[in-house]
Amino acid sequence: MTHPDQIGELHQLFDTNFMDYTSYVIRERAIPDAADGLKPVQRRIMQTLFNMDDGRFQKVANVVGDCMKLHPHGDQSIYAALVNLANKGFLIERQGNFGNIYTGDGASAARYIECRLSPLAKATLFNKDLTTFEESYDGRLQEPVVLPSKLPLLVLQGAEGIAVGMATKIMPHNFVEVLEAQKCILREEPFKLYPDFPLGGILDAHLYDDGNGKLKCRARIDETDDKTITITEIPYSTTTNSIMESVEKAAKSGKIKIHSINDYTAETVEIEIKLPRGIYADDTIKALYAFTDCEIAISPNLTVILDNQPATLSVTDILTANTHKLRDNLEKELIIDLDRQQERLQAHLLEQIFIEERLYKQIEECESYELVVETVGDSLKPYRQKLLRDVTLEDIERLLEIKIRRISKYDLTKKEKDIKLLLKKIKVIKKHLKDMIVFTINYIDALLQKYAKEYPRRTELSSFREVNARKVAISNLTFGYQQESGFLGHQVKGDAGFSFPCSQYDKIMLIFKNGMYKVIPVTDKLFVGSELTWMGKVAQSLSFNMIYKNGIQNLSYIKRFDMPKFIMDKEYTLFDTHKRSVIQHLSLNPQETIRIYYTPNKRARSNYEDFSFADFLIKASGAKGKRVSNTRPVTRVKVLDKKDAAGQNDDEPQQSTLFSKDSDEK
Repeated sequence: MTHPDQIGELHQLFDTNFMDYTSYVIRERAIPDAADGLKPVQRRIMQTLFNMDDGRFQKVANVVGDCMKLHPHGDQSIYAALVNLANKGFLIERQGNFGNIYTGDGASAARYIECRLSPLAKATLFNKDLTTFEESYDGRLQEPVVLPSKLPLLVLQGAEGIAVGMATKIMPHNFVEVLEAQKCILREEPFKLYPDFPLGGILDAHLYDDGNGKLKCRARIDETDDKTITITEIPYSTTTNSIMESVEKAAKSGKIKIHSINDYTAETVEIEIKLPRGIYADDTIKALYAFTDCEIAISPNLTVILDNQPATLSVTDILTANTHKLRDNLEKELIIDLDRQQERLQAHLLEQIFIEERLYKQIEECESYELVVETVGDSLKPYRQKLLRDVTLEDIERLLEIKIRRISKYDLTKKEKDIKLLLKKIKVIKKHLKDMIVFTINYIDALLQKYAKEYPRRTELSSFREVNARKVAISNLTFGYQQESGFLGHQVKGDAGFSFPCSQYDKIMLIFKNGMYKVIPVTDKLFVGSELTWMGKVAQSLSFNMIYKNGIQNLSYIKRFDMPKFIMDKEYTLFDTHKRSVIQHLSLNPQETIRIYYTPNKRARSNYEDFSFADFLIKASGAKGKRVSNTRPVTRVKVLDKKDAAGQNDDEPQQSTLFSKDSDEK
């Protein structure tokens, strides 16, 4: 038997190991870092391409092989990540078949395709002076902790990943709009940013919440003619193959009707749909949005690694942090450049003084190297005010390395020009450092001027209502009712006049003789008994005319009501229930005129009375209604036509309810 302490230790072991595994998957594989917008495998691919870069294309197989020195997982994960990164269109130039983002076709094998860093990546992603390196997984090489990216790659490229207990789904955005938003941040101006997808399409972003919330994306569908429609752009995260499969599935299930569908996609999307006789393009386009992947809902989730911990942020948070980081990185680069220019100026000034003042002649009599260094140092002390800083041993050693040939061919005029040029550069750098906001905006403007034309907006922003599937669905089912068997459904062959066409999205209202009603979905086959009085599709426009007998009083009431509210499959009543209460007449015609026959009475002048439903107000379905007669029970109800209403008499009553053969009181 296992001791309780051992069980506790086992639980602790599992908890510890699981947390280690969870942390590793979240931070090292699935979730991108907010600092540079890259997952570890993507960062290692970019660093490998930078290390291998010689301006020419490299075999992807070679890049994958070199990247394996940094990445502790297999070559397939590197290859898949590289292809995905290349197809985003920002950082990697492609040569060969990298697959098709429209059709979903895969890339060729790594040995057949080539890639290299894009000019944009070279200009914005790397700087050894600003990069912190750490040992690779095996300690043989150094890899960057994060890259000093000058672009908000997380917002530009988007990202998807599933970790343990969390996932991320970040939308891509337009290059120009993102950089313009950064300028707004620097100027402290408001801005709005919406996704832009490489596949194009139409986007409704009114529920988009700055990186989270909800999006609706539609395909762009053109009506070539009444019988032909063409899909030219598709929603984000779909392919032409998935679109075609969803269309064929909808057609097979009867939701839409098509004659044929063909995919002619190459450089652009082109899916052609031919329609059969009697079906038109306008109605079919609505049905495509309702029943296929031509319209999809997207739920963004901006989860990232921030300070080594997962966090859910907004696009504004990410963009603001990246913009401040850009300004800080540019400032650091300016400071580093300033130091280098000042060091160059120090070296030029020392060389000028050393040669023009012929200080090198003072070391001719020195017998040791130490004495030479001391002599040069002492000789430079009178000129300290002309220098930027104190003279160091390194400065002296650099002067002593000057060859006699350089001294003999020393050009004073050229050296003066070099010094003036350096002084001018230093002045410009110091000016930039005084106003980093302007300098950063100018840097962004330079990127826009150079690359904006390559990244136009592809997705159209629009607002559209969700297509009501019930309204556009084809009525491809026949709903019937057999009074003898008591069954109804679309697999039931209805009695004559007791069936109607419907779609699977319709709701069916059932009204029984005892005044009970309920609403059910379209069903295959359902037993309801033989007491059904009326059934039909639910529509808010319906208004009912009804005459019913109150079983307790044995008197009849007349009332009108609109389609009542309901909960599916829940039973309701239209009047007080009693075993003798019954519906005597039910119709939908608001202009209907009826003749009500009373129990015969020799003293009465007439045994019937005519009513027009238009004379009665529409009230709630639960209202009692107006009593037809204070004393006389109703025996039957007859619907009058124009001839009857004009004064013709007909002793035989017409059918007063849809599904009852005899409306006479038994």
